[in-house]
Amino acid sequence: MSSKCKGAAITPPALSENTSIRALIDEHFGAYNAARLREAAQLWARRMAEPEVTVGLTLTGALTPAGLGPSCLVPLVKRGLVDFIISTGANLYHDAHFALGLNLHRSSPHADDCQLRADGLVRIYDIVMDYEVLLKTDAFFRKIMEAPEFDRPMGSAEFHFLAGRYLAERQRLLGLGEVSLLAACAEMGVPVFTSSPGDSSIGMNAAAMALKGSNFAWDVNRDVNETAALIHLAKAGGGKTGVVILGGGSPKNFMLQTEPHLQEVLFIKDKGHDFFLQVTDARPDTGGLSGATPSEAVSWGKVDPEGLPNTVVCYTDTTIALPLLTAYLLETRGGREPKRLYTRREEAMELLLREATLD
Repeated sequence: MSSKCKGAAITPPALSENTSIRALIDEHFGAYNAARLREAAQLWARRMAEPEVTVGLTLTGALTPAGLGPSCLVPLVKRGLVDFIISTGANLYHDAHFALGLNLHRSSPHADDCQLRADGLVRIYDIVMDYEVLLKTDAFFRKIMEAPEFDRPMGSAEFHFLAGRYLAERQRLLGLGEVSLLAACAEMGVPVFTSSPGDSSIGMNAAAMALKGSNFAWDVNRDVNETAALIHLAKAGGGKTGVVILGGGSPKNFMLQTEPHLQEVLFIKDKGHDFFLQVTDARPDTGGLSGATPSEAVSWGKVDPEGLPNTVVCYTDTTIALPLLTAYLLETRGGREPKRLYTRREEAMELLLREATLD
């Protein structure tokens, strides 16, 4: 019997105790958002993990407090599958707890917050920590910012690289293993940017240091130019770029605005990012950037119109999707040669200056 159906038949085998992550996703995620997660995993593993693709990752939502740093993000960075990161400052602040040996604990979203306050506990939905965790982490950041290398304006990538080296040494001395994302990024040369550096406890402590006379300040203009320069460096070298957006918010825009900055402001010819993968629970019909679709991004020059077939949006919780995506990548790709873009930032900026039209 002939059929006009083009998609594969939905005929999954029975699950068993021997089913691998790869088989689970490839064979059993057949429809709805499970299918979008399958498409996302396959897009990243089969296309975006190729050596010529520069992958930028964005982080929003309380991902590191949930333990996704050591479980997922550190392995992705260590295996060269992520080339640079744009994150909320909060995720990077909470990442530091792990390297400092400060524990977070499982709890309940229905906990009595008045009682938690009386007990000196702080809640992130169903995670709790002692208030002392915040005070000790604050003290760590203020202490390292007293070091001479921090006593000047700098971009957020440089700040996080320097902080990551301190965190790497702390986790080593405590015998904790590789638990810090910032430490892993410093080791692997993965630049980490924050789109709103004042909007976190790290930013609050930096502001307190300014009251004490510190010369440290965030160079946000450098961050805007540097992220765009890394994209241009990749494209100018004949490569492609892909974005993995976990959540939405300011980091999503900061990542995607690299292309309008190149095309609209600096008058450097380009067509937009080649690959787009987003995990989100935001709806597109409210008009917010978090839920904006890759096809809408085409109209801004953020995504290459020819790349629309290489875009996936999966509507689910990142804490569900990221462990599955990570396990799938490690099983199917293993890893690739790291690009170590942190050491190429000056090269990228010089290229940007040569080719930009600034009149």
